[in-house]
Amino acid sequence: MIDFRLKVFCSVAHNLSFTKASKELYVSQPAISKHIQELEAEYSTRLFERMGTHITLTPEGELLLTHAEKILSHYKQLDFEMNLLTQRHIGELRLGASTTIAQYVLPPYLATFSQKFRQIKLSLINGNTRDIERAVEESRIDLGLIEGVSRQNHLHYTPFMRDELVCIASTRSKLARLEEISLDELRQLPLVIRESGSGSLEVFEKALAQKQLKLSQFNVVMQLGTTEGIKRFLYNTDSVGMMSIQAVSTEIADGRLKVIEVTDFACEREFCFVQNAGQTGGLASDFMRYMTRRF
Repeated sequence: MIDFRLKVFCSVAHNLSFTKASKELYVSQPAISKHIQELEAEYSTRLFERMGTHITLTPEGELLLTHAEKILSHYKQLDFEMNLLTQRHIGELRLGASTTIAQYVLPPYLATFSQKFRQIKLSLINGNTRDIERAVEESRIDLGLIEGVSRQNHLHYTPFMRDELVCIASTRSKLARLEEISLDELRQLPLVIRESGSGSLEVFEKALAQKQLKLSQFNVVMQLGTTEGIKRFLYNTDSVGMMSIQAVSTEIADGRLKVIEVTDFACEREFCFVQNAGQTGGLASDFMRYMTRRF
């Protein structure tokens, strides 16, 4: 029912790459180009400016993207609600989530999902990103939700939410007077980070590598296995931590923690569903639709 050309257009527009859209949608690059050409012919306008190997959206393309995203969102909602009317949801769904997602993103969805589908038995394990990927590989869970940036070739990843790691300090710390620091200044401050194998640490190290820096060049005073542990450490020391904005939004709002901006340094990531390649349908897909229809 969904006009696949709109889905192709949105993928190209978000990636600004025909090649990346081809990989994302599992469609050949010539087919991607054909769909875009058909849309441009239908509206008698160029949707992208081609500059060598680079493309950008034209004003007409920006307008189409705004409407296409709304249309696809409505189709997703329609698809989900029609499935609710035509399918009987019974069974067991085994979920696994990396720490930040399990603690700060997933609980509201688990609560409403379990109330709506009382005949589905839900279970959840949590660990760091690599723990969850292993649980998927070993079929100990049906669906994983992870936060790292590396990918295993034999697993399938579906992004569902964007996140950012930010520099955090306790408002009771003497460091709370800082509003903005350079990356070089961050190197000098006592730093608390997550343990090896966590998605948060992997994202931080990758962002540092893009600046030709290594973790060993920073003043790491502690590595802890939980986000809550890092928060409690910060409350009692003059240190900073690199943490998910999702994990500290409540403490920022109530004045216990504050963000210190790090200039010219972005530490962003996507939260992803992870499944064994080729796995489709079933309760895992229903749960994915249930979550993504809200983003």
